[in-house]
Amino acid sequence: KAVKFIKQLSEVYRYVLDSRDKEVVQLEEEMHFLESYVFLQQIRFGDKLKINIDLLNVKSLVAPLVLQMLVENAIKHNEISEDHPLAIRIYNRDKKIVIENSLKRKSVLAEDSQGLGLENIKKRYEFLSEHKVEVIEAEGNFLVAIPQIESL
Repeated sequence: KAVKFIKQLSEVYRYVLDSRDKEVVQLEEEMHFLESYVFLQQIRFGDKLKINIDLLNVKSLVAPLVLQMLVENAIKHNEISEDHPLAIRIYNRDKKIVIENSLKRKSVLAEDSQGLGLENIKKRYEFLSEHKVEVIEAEGNFLVAIPQIESL
């Protein structure tokens, strides 16, 4: 198990270094990175973190690290416990990739949040697509939908 942990951790670092100067990457490449990141988070949270990814046969370009940032945001802002497990779902809807999570906000954040991560994502997609990033909070869920990019 330790060997797999080290392998996944090195894949996360390698991807961050390799993709930091790119405007877009293939969704398949981003998903491979996200799986490594999720593996590390599953070690940390176990059954209290449930992630369902359904993007089979979706061909798209995405801004690098965006899916990971949105999963990280959900982990950062929500309580994750036996009583309140965090459920994250990633799927395709109307030419958008949707990252949706159950919402049970932490009463106190470790550091103050000014929403810079979401603003950064919105600005990146304004540059990459004529379609806007959607952010919706309703009925105990938080949803971010990022446009699929066919080409630049």
